[in-house]
Amino acid sequence: MALPKLKTSEYTLILPSTGEEIKYRPFLVKEQKILMIAQESEEEKQISDAIGRLVLNCTFNALDANTAPMFDIEYVFLQLRAKSAGAKVKINILCPDDEKTRIDVEINLEEINVQRSVEHTQEIDITKDIKLKLRYPMLKDLRGLSNDFSDFEKAMIMIYECTENVINGEEIIHRIDMTQDEITEFIDSFNTEQFEEVMKFFETMPKLRHVVDITNPKTKVKSEVLLEGLETFLG
Repeated sequence: MALPKLKTSEYTLILPSTGEEIKYRPFLVKEQKILMIAQESEEEKQISDAIGRLVLNCTFNALDANTAPMFDIEYVFLQLRAKSAGAKVKINILCPDDEKTRIDVEINLEEINVQRSVEHTQEIDITKDIKLKLRYPMLKDLRGLSNDFSDFEKAMIMIYECTENVINGEEIIHRIDMTQDEITEFIDSFNTEQFEEVMKFFETMPKLRHVVDITNPKTKVKSEVLLEGLETFLG
C-alpha cells in the first residue's frame, strides 16, 4: 500500500525589485538538511549554493539566484525561514552606548523589509561626460570572494562583476562589448574620489534593514540600532 502524499501550504509575496507577486512554500525536511550541511561546512560558496537552490525550489522555479538581485534572494529566504521554522528569532545585539554590553532581542522576521536609500542611483558620475552604470549584486557574485581577500580587493571584484555599461557622452558601451582587461583598466584608473562615489552604490543599494529600540540594562541608556543583511536576522 502506497503512503499518502503530503500537501504543502502555499503563500504569496511581493518581490522588492519588481513588485511582482510570486508564490512560495515552506522548506521541506530534505531542503533543511541541505542547508544545515552547508552551514556546518562554514564555506561561503556551499552556503550560497544551498540558499540559491532552496529559494528556486520553494518559489516553484520563479526566482533564480543566478539572475535575481541578491536583496530579492535574501528577502525571500527570510520569508521562507519565517514560514518554515517560525517568524520569531532572538538576535544578540551590542549596546552602542558602551560598546560592551550585549542583550538578546526578539524580532519578527515577517516585519523585515528591503529598504532603499533616497540618494541611491545605479548611474554614477565618473567625470562630467562619463558615467558608470552598475547592476545589483547577485548571489553568484559572492562565490568568487575569498575570506583571504582584503576589503579593498573584494570591493574591486564587486565593481568589476556589477559593471553593466559605461556611458561616454552619447555613446553607451555595453558589458558584452568590453574585454576583461578593458574593464579592469577602467576601474584601476579611478582616483580616490571617483572610487568613493562608486562605493556609495553598494552602501546605499536596497538591503534588508530593520531598526530596533533597546535599553542597556547596565546604563539604562535607550538606543536605536540598525540591523542590516541576511546573516544578522538569522541569529
